[in-house]
Amino acid sequence: MTEIAKKPIKITETILRDAHQSLIATRMTTEQMLPIVEKLDQVGYHSLECWGGATFDASLRFLKEDPWERLRKIRARAKNTKLQMLFRGQNILGYRPYGDDVVEYFVQKSIANGIDIIRIFDCLNDLRNLQTAVKAANKEGGHAQIALSYTLGDAYTMEYWTNIAKEIEEMGANSICIKDMAGLLLPYAATELVTALKETVKIPIQLHTHYTSGVASMTYLKAVEAGVDVIDCAMSPFALGTSQPATEVMVETFKGTPYDTGYDQKLLSEIADYFRPIRDEALESGLLNPKNLGVNIKTLLYQVPGGMLSNLTSQLKELGAEDKYYEVLEEVPRVRKDFGECPLVTPSSQIVGSQAVMNIVGGERYKMVTKESKDLLSGRYGKTVKPFNPDVQKKCIGDTEVITCRPADLVPNELETLEAEMAKYKEQDEDVLTYALFPQVATDFFKYREAQQTKMDASVADTKNGAYPV
Repeated sequence: MTEIAKKPIKITETILRDAHQSLIATRMTTEQMLPIVEKLDQVGYHSLECWGGATFDASLRFLKEDPWERLRKIRARAKNTKLQMLFRGQNILGYRPYGDDVVEYFVQKSIANGIDIIRIFDCLNDLRNLQTAVKAANKEGGHAQIALSYTLGDAYTMEYWTNIAKEIEEMGANSICIKDMAGLLLPYAATELVTALKETVKIPIQLHTHYTSGVASMTYLKAVEAGVDVIDCAMSPFALGTSQPATEVMVETFKGTPYDTGYDQKLLSEIADYFRPIRDEALESGLLNPKNLGVNIKTLLYQVPGGMLSNLTSQLKELGAEDKYYEVLEEVPRVRKDFGECPLVTPSSQIVGSQAVMNIVGGERYKMVTKESKDLLSGRYGKTVKPFNPDVQKKCIGDTEVITCRPADLVPNELETLEAEMAKYKEQDEDVLTYALFPQVATDFFKYREAQQTKMDASVADTKNGAYPV
């Protein structure tokens, strides 16, 4: 076994993306973020995760904000720190595979507007779904990081992880992230995994986990000792629970050791003071549910990410079947096995979860089947690590021909069509990408933006005419 060189651990700060996505449904506004960006920029972070994931959709849908504008404003204030985003492979930030031209253009515009590192993942770890985004990031001079969706199961042996890591390095990725979305990676398993990956590839290894199951800080400690290069943390007001371990705690843990970050706790304390009232307000309004702050041991028992647990609860509530909660939880691993033992992360987590609900509430397994389940079983999301259960596949999709090629090969280039569809709303190049991802939500936002502009113009005209609005 090669000797691991001990070196300062680097930290990616998630407060502006995953932390508030995990705890307050991605509702932090640009206005709340901007006053603290300069201080965050002084810490010396490896990177500041501030974009992608659900932020794009939530900005438009709930906050009536242009996500591109948010990125530009953060970039203008963060002059020293790399900005990072999360990117769902061929699905970009949406829920279907897009044409290669849309993926390439989205990567190009993300980097042009200020993103340095693009963390690209696929819910099935099908590397074919990542190729276009990686090539595009390399072409634009960005840092392409491939995230492996970490999960447990017979298929996910150490050989599986090391083989896929080799393929990722050969694909031209600049680094690998172990993306542990459900907090399933245990401390000693982290030692084994990080050690094996460091012996297999030369590119840096980053670790991302969630505190949901209560082990995340211990997992980070063991991973750092095993030689991991970067860990993802969140400032304490938005740490723990379904979020990440607290930045200040990890900084203090490694202080005075060879892994010392060198970050200034006084500066971190000032940043925490800034976010605390935002957290208090979210608790008071009910936006931050105290349930999301505790340890959920069911995560380890059922391998269900925190976000998926809350989705299941709300689905059952709508159906008036809350008493079936534990039956559904027990059904989730069975559906997952039928569906090729896929990792549970967006969108596979939603597909497996919804199908488990249908199976239990419907009184018969696969009597009712969602469109997304059929698409998954038809190969429209890509290749799973294990084959589908043939009986389940037959029952759900009959004799439908199963796709074996890269799903995006069946999606034609679509930029020109999209440009034509939304031409009347276009105010910036990026608008076509906003529309491509969420056509209806984008259209509503464009109309809102237009109305706001009209109102502003009228107000300016009034002022020029000497009529001052009260």
